[in-house]
Amino acid sequence: MQPFVHLHVHSEYSIIDSTLKVKELVALAKEMGQPAVALTDQGNLFALVKFYKAALAEGIKPIIGADIWLENDADASGPTRVTLLCLDQQGYLNLSH
Repeated sequence: MQPFVHLHVHSEYSIIDSTLKVKELVALAKEMGQPAVALTDQGNLFALVKFYKAALAEGIKPIIGADIWLENDADASGPTRVTLLCLDQQGYLNLSH
């Protein structure tokens, strides 16, 4: 059986969407036997260092990401929410930019 990996989880740093604390997220991922988990808070990377350190300490691969709002000038219906995940350090630098 292939292990399941959550690729779209919000933490306490996405105040409107979640109250899940970073350490609880990592503990739950470990308890469920997940090899990795992605943290994709809404519009910020505030939990990044805490998440990264906690995941590595528990043997979980941290996947860095964020939910962002993308504006499309050609679409009058408003911005679209997009989840971005980092593949590597260059991806993190791109997301940070």
